[in-house]
Amino acid sequence: MNIIIYTKTGCGWCEDVLELLRSRNVSFEERNCTGNKQCFEELVQKSGQFMTPTLDIDGEIIADTDRETVSSTLKARGVPGF
Repeated sequence: MNIIIYTKTGCGWCEDVLELLRSRNVSFEERNCTGNKQCFEELVQKSGQFMTPTLDIDGEIIADTDRETVSSTLKARGVPGF
């Protein structure tokens, strides 16, 4: 499973989702879009919006999400620990 999480510095929802993934030992790549034009453009291109946290889970985009939605999505995908 390939997970990319798009974040912004100072985003409390981003920190919640990052903490969830770390606490469950889920492998992911964080892409912080603050001050990174290329990352920001990628976020908008993939999701059609600019809000974070946004996840790309094997090509499935979960835009402007929260801890509970990420948890239920990973549980539905059968990720261990969820």
